[in-house]
Amino acid sequence: MTGTKTHLTGERAPCGRLGDADRSQEDDFEGFRLDDVLFACGCRQMRHEFHDGSVRIQTVRHDGKVLMDEHSGDHEA
Repeated sequence: MTGTKTHLTGERAPCGRLGDADRSQEDDFEGFRLDDVLFACGCRQMRHEFHDGSVRIQTVRHDGKVLMDEHSGDHEA
């Protein structure tokens, strides 16, 4: 599994604020991928791809309100 962390500047968070963000990406090159972005205000965007091909995408505002939570498979069962 390989991973990278990247610092981003001037990014627009899900709440609309502009600021810095940190992006973490991990990949095992067999179908498992994580892509998480944490914004300075506390908002988060996550995209997780699993070995079975299913995907979970979640966006959470800095106050904890879930703006989007999509699942494309049964990986949680």
